[in-house]
Amino acid sequence: MNYTLHQLQIFVKVAKLKSITKASEELFLSQPAVSMQLKKFQDQFAIPLTEVVGRQLYVTDFGNEIVEAAEKILFEVEAINYKTLSRQGKLAGKLKIAIVSTAKYAMPYFLTGFLQKHPGVDLEMDVTNKSGVINSLENNEVDFAMVSVLPDHLNLNSVELMTNKLFLVGSAHTDIEEKRVTKTIFEKHPLLYREKGSATRAAMETFLGKLNIPKEKKMELTSNEALKQALIAGLGISIMPLIGLKNELKDEELFIIPFKGLPIVTNWNLIWLTSKKLSPVASAYLSYVQSEKEKIINETFNWYEAYS
Repeated sequence: MNYTLHQLQIFVKVAKLKSITKASEELFLSQPAVSMQLKKFQDQFAIPLTEVVGRQLYVTDFGNEIVEAAEKILFEVEAINYKTLSRQGKLAGKLKIAIVSTAKYAMPYFLTGFLQKHPGVDLEMDVTNKSGVINSLENNEVDFAMVSVLPDHLNLNSVELMTNKLFLVGSAHTDIEEKRVTKTIFEKHPLLYREKGSATRAAMETFLGKLNIPKEKKMELTSNEALKQALIAGLGISIMPLIGLKNELKDEELFIIPFKGLPIVTNWNLIWLTSKKLSPVASAYLSYVQSEKEKIINETFNWYEAYS
């Protein structure tokens, strides 16, 4: 056996994603490079690690055993690296965060300074919907999460980061004849929703429910980016968080439609389980956020306050 750590990393990633294409994207490698290293790794075993049925890649039972062993090896190597940095007096380890999809427009700015100051810290950030974020917290898979609506069934600690504003949004295709926009606009234009489990969708449905808006015309999209493109193309109107609309509003691809009762205003929060024993890395990050959040908000999101 003469496999490398690099080959172990590639095999684990391919096995987890069940796709060479997706693995190459996450590893920032070309598909041929991933395929070549995967073949070299497979050549060292007489038993198949993977198999392709149709166009789908599957991991064999033996392959899953190798994945389990490889993860243990990679974990120990990672631990050695962290211990070396710690001995040198440097902060080292993993910071694991789960965020709702619209928080991706804000969370990176609350991470940049910390990661630049501590190059020995590795970041794992899962971007999903609210349901996925809460599951990650409940299963103790992450240190922190960023959400706009606090789950009421968990015992949590939180740090308030910044306001989250949701407006009614349309494009140049949205024909508004009334001087004062009324709820008839929802009868003239299809409504575009995020997927079930999204906090944005829940807020939108609650608001429209109070207006008794019928839901006959409805489209569902599973990402904020897809929803924005659908709006730009003129497929309908939607209630969306302002945080992800900076460039589209500036370029006049999208427009805020003034409507009574909007914006819906909540707050982005960094949350963690009260029972969670924070690692040295997580504790250091919490201190960083608490001391630097106002500066980050003032320097990065000053455009935000122009919309109210």
